[in-house]
Formats: sequence, C-alpha cells, structure tokens
Amino acid sequence: MNSKVRGEDNLSNLSSDYAPNITQQAQPSIICPCCDMKVVTRDLRLGINAHCPRCDTLLYRGKDFLLNTNLMLAFSGLLFFIPALFIPFITIRLINVNFSSTLVSGAFALFNEGFYALGILIFLCSSVIPMLLFASVIGAHWGLKHKDFTVFKYSLVTYQKVKHWWMIDVFLLSIAVAAFKLLEYSTVTPQIGLICITLSQIIAITLIVRMSVRRYWEAWSPSNELNITAVESHCQHCHLSQAKSDNCLRCHSPLIYRKPRSTQKTWAFLIAATVFLIPSNFLEISIIFSNGIRYQDTIFSGVVSLTKGHTPIAIVIFVASILVPVAKVVGLAYILIYIQLNSSLDQYKRMKLYLFVKWIGKWSILDLFVIATTIALVDRDQILDFSPGPAAIAFAAVVVLTMCAAESLDPRLIWDIPSKTNNKNESSYE
Repeated sequence: MNSKVRGEDNLSNLSSDYAPNITQQAQPSIICPCCDMKVVTRDLRLGINAHCPRCDTLLYRGKDFLLNTNLMLAFSGLLFFIPALFIPFITIRLINVNFSSTLVSGAFALFNEGFYALGILIFLCSSVIPMLLFASVIGAHWGLKHKDFTVFKYSLVTYQKVKHWWMIDVFLLSIAVAAFKLLEYSTVTPQIGLICITLSQIIAITLIVRMSVRRYWEAWSPSNELNITAVESHCQHCHLSQAKSDNCLRCHSPLIYRKPRSTQKTWAFLIAATVFLIPSNFLEISIIFSNGIRYQDTIFSGVVSLTKGHTPIAIVIFVASILVPVAKVVGLAYILIYIQLNSSLDQYKRMKLYLFVKWIGKWSILDLFVIATTIALVDRDQILDFSPGPAAIAFAAVVVLTMCAAESLDPRLIWDIPSKTNNKNESSYE
C-alpha cells in the first residue's frame, strides 16, 4: 500500500529512510508544478510518495518498479485492444436477426447518418486515443533504448496529452446503459470483444497509475548531472526544476512562467459551453421509431422514462449528462472569479475543486457513447429504428469545450496570491 508524505503532517515519527528532508540546508530542490512552491527533496523508499505541503500535488515517488514493466503493460494493452476494434463486444437479437457492434462500428454508423463531427469524436475517444496511449509508452522505451531524442520526447508529450482523454472506462459503462435500454426491444448477449475491452481497461489503469514521466526523463538525463545553477522554474514537459531561462536544459521545451492568456481562454471555452448547454438540454437527443411510431427524448425526459424500472441507470445518466456538465461550468467559473479577484481565500479547496472538475470531465461523454452503441446495433429501416437528435451535436460541444476549459486553466494562478496562513516560498519538514 502506498503512503504519502506531506509538509504539514507530523513527520517526527517517520523513519529517516523515507521521509523527505526539507530543510534550509543545500539539498536538491524541486518546484511544485501546480503551485510553484520550492520543495527540498530526499530519496524515498518504495511505496512512499512525496506530496506538496501546500497543494498536495504528487511531486515524486519512491523507488518504483523497473520501467520495463510499463513496456510489458503497453504491449499487453495493445494485444487486447487491437482485437477489440474488430471483434463484436455485444450482440442483440431483433426480429429474429442478430446485430453486433464493435468499438469502431458506432463511429461508422454516425458517419453514415451524416453526424460527421460526432462520429469523429467517438472514433477518437474510443479507438485512436487508446491506441496512442499504449503506442506512446512503447515509443518512449524505443527512443530511450536507441537514444532517439525526438521519438523519446514526443512520445512522452503524446502520453501526457492523451491520458486525460482515456475514456474506455466510460465506454464500458455506456455498454451497460445501452444494454439495459435495448432489453425492452431485444435479447442482448455479451461477446468476447467485451472481455478484450475490459482487460485493456484494467491494463491501461495500471499503466497510468505506474507511469512517471519524470522518471523517464531521469533515465534519459539525470538531473544531478545537469548544470543547474538555481531552482526557479519548472518544466511542464520533463519536470526539471531549474534556473529561469528561455528553454529547458533537458528537453529544450520553452519554459513558460504561466500559460499564455489562461483565464481568457478558459472563460471563452466556458461561455461557449454554457451557450451549447441550452440546446443540449432542451432539444431532443435521441429519436426512436418503433412500429411506425416516433418517440423522441431530451436528456431529461430520457432520465424520467428510465426511472420506471431502471432507476440506477436513470441516476447514472442524470449525473453524467446533466449534473456533471453544469458542475464543471459552475466549478471552473467559481475558480476563475476568485483568481480575478486576487483572493487567497480557500486556495487549497479551490485546487482540489479544479482537480475534481478535471477528473470528472470525461464522464459527460457517457450519453454520446450510449448513442453510438445503440445506433450501431439497431438496423436501419426496420421495425425499430434509432437516430441521434440535434441535441447530440450540442452536447458533444459541451463535453469538448468544458474539457478544453479545464486544460486551459493554469492551476498555478490559484496560488499567485500568497495565502494568509501559508505564505512561505519554501517548505520545511521538521
């Protein structure tokens, strides 16, 4: 079980084998990537993690397992994920005919219906990004072994970008929701593709938990071998703390003090998302023809209909499709307002709120995955026919815009106004 060390904890009883010794002595220091606090470091034992004493961000881990284990996980993930692209994960029996769906069939069905933007989003999130996540880890190992800087650097950059868009866990939940909804019209049978998707999800989560981009860069070029004259800025790519400069000493990426126009971009994404929230909630998101009768549902009416016999599914849809998008907009707006008011009130709570909003962002796409799965399974021009409604496009825009808003916000802005209770520039473990 992992333990963590945090600045305000009582560390007097911790063994000096693993407690970070943050003192005023000339010890190696790093800059917290989320609040810019300078923290002096020490080697940790396996299973012990060092967290920032101010914002609680994970700074570094104790001695991890071998990096090669990550390579094995990445290959294993691809081994299960690639077949899942083509092997059906679910089959329904409708009008004495079997219909199956694979990971890519939902996106292709949306293309055929003319929902090109929605099809591209589903294809990227369900097929391309999972492949990129596994491939980026493999690429990083290849670049490290063959000393290919370009492949190594951009593989790790790709990994850092796509890991927040990993949505196979959301896709698995959407399969369950779609299956419950289709039980009213057909017989639903899981297929071997579902096992492949589930195993790739388990492997990916294990890989993401284990991955440390900082450790890969330390393997490429240890920080103690670089000419670091001061610890004043943090590289967001390779996590090297160094003196202020135009470019990073290790990965040569531009050293940016703060994300350019962070608050303006975040507000722009939030305002656009708020505009799209209106049609996404008031227009129909799905249209079903059953026995010649047209049934159309908004997100809310769909939730209400599910309460009659499928209350747990209704709660899931309500939280993911209504509560989460609104919570993301309100939460980010709250953080932005306090940043622009230059307020130091509840900085730690606002930091935790930001991380929570960033984590829940992807779950909003649940309803879109349900639509993609359903449209792939239900045949065209038969007794039962299913099509997305105009709200689906607006809702997809809300999902993407709110996630982009969270990515655009620089969390260090939360801490730029010194807290009245903790205004030290450097932490100290006693």
